[in-house]
Amino acid sequence: MYDFTIIVPVYNEEDNLQRVEEELFAYLKIASKPTKILFVNDGSKDNSQQMIEDICQRNESFSFLNFNQNRGLSAAIKAGFDHVDTEYVGYIDSDLQTAPEDFNLLLENVPNYDLVTGVRADRKDSFVKNMSSRIANGIRRAFTQDGMDDTGCPLKVIKTDYAKRIPMFKGLHRFLPAMMLLQNAKVLQVPVRHFPRVAGTAKFGVWNRLLGPLMDCFAYLWMKKKYINYEIKNKG
Repeated sequence: MYDFTIIVPVYNEEDNLQRVEEELFAYLKIASKPTKILFVNDGSKDNSQQMIEDICQRNESFSFLNFNQNRGLSAAIKAGFDHVDTEYVGYIDSDLQTAPEDFNLLLENVPNYDLVTGVRADRKDSFVKNMSSRIANGIRRAFTQDGMDDTGCPLKVIKTDYAKRIPMFKGLHRFLPAMMLLQNAKVLQVPVRHFPRVAGTAKFGVWNRLLGPLMDCFAYLWMKKKYINYEIKNKG
């Protein structure tokens, strides 16, 4: 029935969830593939879970996973990957600084690519946030040689069989293209729109945008050296 699942990680986003419901419901009507939504509540301490349950009761294409405590964005994405059953999986942040309808731009390319990731054009963040992200992307690109300009963009589409094989650790959601390349996957980046945050608060600051990715680069290099990759020629 469905070909595409959108994962929506949520952590203390009660001020955004009504708009998330409205915009995702509107996207389902124009989606280029039959689509469903999977919320992953990462141990929110506000009213997010009750709002998610209400949303799912109103919309049959919406479902949720609820963590018993906060585990971080990488864990939320990993849980989504583990539980989807559609051919393609994507995710979008619940702050809606990217537009759900831009998923159609990414989906145009999935017949020929295994990961299609957005690149935020004309970013609407503060100078400090933009500069720290630019520096972090430069550091990561130097280590991984993945050729990606904006791995932090929260708009991606992945073939699910690849997504389920990605070894995920805390912080490595920033390295999804590089982790896909370890599987000899074909990766493409596509410009998408970007908008200011209109409600709630950002969950990442300068510290975890710079120091965290630098430490994660060394973890990635270790995994690259140890990664097991194989293809079955035939079997009997």
